[in-house]
Amino acid sequence: MIARLRGTKAGVTPAGLVVDVGGVGYLVQVTPSVLRTPCDEVTVETYLHVREDALQLFGFGSAEERDLFVHLLSVNGVGPKVALAIVSGSTPAELRRAIALEDTARFEAIPGIGKKTAQRVVLELREKLGSAVDAPERSGVAAGELVARDALVGLGYSVVEAERALAAVDPDLPAEERVRLALRSAA
Repeated sequence: MIARLRGTKAGVTPAGLVVDVGGVGYLVQVTPSVLRTPCDEVTVETYLHVREDALQLFGFGSAEERDLFVHLLSVNGVGPKVALAIVSGSTPAELRRAIALEDTARFEAIPGIGKKTAQRVVLELREKLGSAVDAPERSGVAAGELVARDALVGLGYSVVEAERALAAVDPDLPAEERVRLALRSAA
């Protein structure tokens, strides 16, 4: 298995990033964190997906992203392209937190994932990642965060935009006050 590539960016195509390693160009479907690397020299943590008709190489900016990708592949109904979309949408810490909080809305916001698949991801990975995920200290605060985030999503924010807006607001405030302050700071 190819676990890591270190080389230069030889080009970006619609199919992925070409990484030149010692004169051999590897086509790797990568997360945005890899594409944002400012220099031409790149180190990519990889996962080789083997099918009957193809070998596909997926690349990640960190081993943590790759490990989460592998866990996602174990969920029924999640293939490599959907798993890559999930890992590309948020940091591994945010995804682990969403799993711990049973936040299916974060996963439903990703193209290609419906309500049942999102529920399956949370259910199956909560058991596997349970020891690795820090449980929220106060469930009332965590529930308030979800209520405030969902309120902003209902007002037209994306899940990520809503979380960014709420990050600047005191988490100990009631959900209604957090929404009001987030809206005020966005204006």
